[in-house]
Amino acid sequence: MKVKATLIGFSAILMWSLLALFTAASGTMPPFQLSAICFSIGSLPGIVVLALKPERLALLKQPAKVWVVGIAGLFGYHFLYFTALRNAPAVEAGLIAYLWPLFIVVGSALLPGERLRWYHIAGALCGLAGTILIVARNGVEFDDAYTLGYCAALACAFTWSGYSLLTRRFDAVSTDVVTGFCLATAALSFLCHLGLEATVWPETATQWLAVAGLGLLPVGAAFYAWDYGVKNGNIQILGVASYAAPVLSTLVLVLFGFAEPSWRIALACLFVTGGAVLAAKDVIFRDRAEAAQAAE
Repeated sequence: MKVKATLIGFSAILMWSLLALFTAASGTMPPFQLSAICFSIGSLPGIVVLALKPERLALLKQPAKVWVVGIAGLFGYHFLYFTALRNAPAVEAGLIAYLWPLFIVVGSALLPGERLRWYHIAGALCGLAGTILIVARNGVEFDDAYTLGYCAALACAFTWSGYSLLTRRFDAVSTDVVTGFCLATAALSFLCHLGLEATVWPETATQWLAVAGLGLLPVGAAFYAWDYGVKNGNIQILGVASYAAPVLSTLVLVLFGFAEPSWRIALACLFVTGGAVLAAKDVIFRDRAEAAQAAE
């Protein structure tokens, strides 16, 4: 059960690796407008399930703290991320924001039934090194003038890691509530769009398809999969495996001609893969031992 849930959680990471590709292909729509539309689309699978099984509507009745954590996690992360990108260079902001997998691995030691080992931290740092190779490929230079953006990026990392860890504590809460989180995030993003941005619509069918892809996968199904994975799977392995997202994202961009291949990508893949294997060694060796015992 735990391995299956971990794999479902990892599918969210695979979907997030498509985020850059779909975003690049979606045109010039402002971020909060894009967020509002994508989260609206992302809520549709949950709405369909609730429409087909209305008895599951009762599962949406949850304590206020569940809704606060869920909405703060999804909307708060994106609000802070967009704020960081508006007030700091994308490379530095992205690098700081992508500390969240490391925070998940370290913070998992505080969860009931979890124990943090040296190889979890080593695997997370190895994954971080691979991420730095990708995100900081053109160099990193921190400037005091961008303090607001840096602080927003750091808050962004704490927000998503905190959401993921707290979600684990709500393991009895059905993943159906993610539908409500998406709807609330769409509504709040729409309000931010009205107050902060000018409306820009996609100009081609390809751009509309990219927006639909964003809503269905990285800003839709991925959040349902991640919710299930962190509640029922190995959260430490998922934290380390999350570093694969920027590497896979870059590989996808290369495949579709939006980026050029380089030695950095190959080296980053080695770091991320090695870190994930190191962090997951308990699971790997346990499965081998169980298979050996079964063979005997």
